[in-house]
This record gives sequence, structure tokens and C-alpha cells, in this order.
Amino acid sequence: MDYTRKLLPGQVSRIHIGYADGREPTVIFETDRILIEAPNWTLDGSRLIVNGDGLLWSIAPEAGGELELIPLEGVPPLNNDHVLAPDGERIFVSANDWHIYEARLEGGPVRKVTSVKDPERLHFLHGVSPDGETLAYIGLNAGGEDVWASGNVYTVTATGGEDVQLTFGSRPADGSEYSPDGEFIYFNTEAFESTPGHAQIARMKADGSDVQQLTFDEQVNWFPHIAPDGRSAIYIAFPSGTEGHPANKWVEVKLVSDGRWLQPRTVERLHGGQGTVNVNSWAPDSRRFAYISYPIAGLDD
Repeated sequence: MDYTRKLLPGQVSRIHIGYADGREPTVIFETDRILIEAPNWTLDGSRLIVNGDGLLWSIAPEAGGELELIPLEGVPPLNNDHVLAPDGERIFVSANDWHIYEARLEGGPVRKVTSVKDPERLHFLHGVSPDGETLAYIGLNAGGEDVWASGNVYTVTATGGEDVQLTFGSRPADGSEYSPDGEFIYFNTEAFESTPGHAQIARMKADGSDVQQLTFDEQVNWFPHIAPDGRSAIYIAFPSGTEGHPANKWVEVKLVSDGRWLQPRTVERLHGGQGTVNVNSWAPDSRRFAYISYPIAGLDD
């Protein structure tokens, strides 16, 4: 089955740059040729990394740039869960065989990280520890009645060791990402609410202990991303009643400053959702962040 997302008629992919100081966001790139997703920022600040058509691409983070293919060898089509290693030379990617691979940003052969010992588990990468030794991913139970509701946070060593489950239960979690100091894992979870789909942002110690709820509102909040300096965060807010993180919804990109999770600011309301900001998209200077919208010609909100 082909899980690669495609643009709808009249739709474009649009890369935005937002600013931690509250300046108006800017659009740096737009294309009607390919549906691109989930920007990462390289360690030197010179490129954004995105996926599209099952492939990995890079583009300069300013107006006038063009997509350049990163030629990976021996990996199935990619999805939008990819995170750079702290060394700035490697990237860990999730593929549509539901496994995680390690690749080099220059391209070339890849290495499978996750094991085939448990074929019932689907792996979706979201975080790499600051020392580069541990990956935080969401594991789904492929053999369950509701696959997408079975998400829990797991970790695995980057070399491919034993998996460790950190969250448990029937209320799904997603978006597991390390804090810059490695002390916490931030994520979104439905564990705090009885309403199906009502995800809120949380964090826990990196060993899975001391879970703390951070947002308490009527929106459905996903994918917390912490700036490298730890002072700011962004996440995406879906309308109340949304289940999961679907594509083609009117959503808000939210900015949190200095740990004030109860006072987020809306950076921009846009047509997007799935693919907009699935992975950490902060620039290394902690001043900028990238995200993607998918407007459709003639669409009103």
C-alpha cells in the first residue's frame, strides 16, 4: 500500500518561518509539485530538511531556495517523522515499513535501527537525546483493534538495543521529544481527558516518571517542540473535537515563551495539520522555527 501523501487539486505546500520574538511570520517557499512535510533545521542553520514523495529533501531557509534531493540508499519510502542527530551529520528517519533508520545528511546507504523481533509494533520516531545515544519513538500495536489509538512512548538505543516502554494504557500518546538538557521528554497525550481525541501537552522525566500536564484548554494540542536554548516552545492546536492529527484542517501554531504554557500565543492560523510541524523545527539560534501549510485555492475558513 502506498502511504505517501499527495497534494489535492488546487493545493500547494508552503514553508513558513516564525520568530521567537513575535515578529510576523514569513513565507519562503511554495510549490504545487510535491507535498512536503515536517521541516528540521540543520545544525549549522544553512538548510531545512523535509520529506516529500517518500524521499528526503533539503532547501535553504530563505526566499529563492529550491528543493534538493538527499539520495538515500536501501530505505523504503519515508514518512514525516525524521530527526537530526546532535552531531549535525546524521539523521534518523521513519519509513513506511514502520521501522527507524539512520542515514547521513549527505546521502548514501542507511542502517536499520529498530528490530524485527516484534513485527506487531509500528515505530514512529520523534526525539533524539542530546548525547545522540537514545531515540524516543511512538510505538503502535499493529495487532490491536484500533491501531492509531494504541500509541505509547518508547525509547531505544541509537545502535539498536532493547526497547523500553515509558507510557502505558489505552489513552494514546505521540510526539515524544527530549528537552535540550535531556532531563525531560515532552509529548502529547489523551491521558488527562475522558473525551476521545482531546490531547494535551505534557512532559515526564526521561525515565518515564513524574508526568506533568502543561496545557489545559479546549483545543487539541499536539507535537511540542522545545527550542535549543530551552526558553521557547511551539506546538500545533487543532479545533476542539478533533481526533488524532488529521490533514487539511484549520489549525493554530502556538508559541510558548519562558515556560508560560498557560499563556501561549497564536503565531498563525493556517490550513494544515498533519505534516505542518510533526518534528522539531527550531533553528539552532533558537530565534526562528519553520512550519508548513497546505492552502487550497478558493478554500474559505
